[in-house]
Amino acid sequence: MALDECDPATFNAPNAVGPDFCRNIALGAATTFSDLFAKAAAGTPDPNWDFEPDALTVKKGTTINAVNQGSEPHTFTEVAKFGGGFIAPLNAPGEETVPECAGGFSKVAVAKTRILQGSQLQVTGLSKGEHLFQCCIHPWMRAKVEVK
Repeated sequence: MALDECDPATFNAPNAVGPDFCRNIALGAATTFSDLFAKAAAGTPDPNWDFEPDALTVKKGTTINAVNQGSEPHTFTEVAKFGGGFIAPLNAPGEETVPECAGGFSKVAVAKTRILQGSQLQVTGLSKGEHLFQCCIHPWMRAKVEVK
């Protein structure tokens, strides 16, 4: 489950991402657009923007349903190693964009992992072992899936 707490008044402003981007679902959500970037730049990203659970163990053949219960788009992108996303100011200081996220939504492989508000993405065919997933927009949103 992808969660976030964007503040519609600041995210939907013309000088931010624009109208109807943040569709606030969570009561009391108050992370402003500028606070999201300031916290990421300080190396302390907003903990209310997260994948839950952070770790999951499943049997081989299990379908993973990544559901976006947040208020804005996310991705659930498998990466070889956790790292930065495609919006550099949201990356931790000194953290480089991982190859799987490079190019953002202009890269078909990234676009196919996007989960819009209220929708879900099904991940199938995972091999045995550990699989790492992160949001290519908000790269501190991370999950480990262990396939037995």
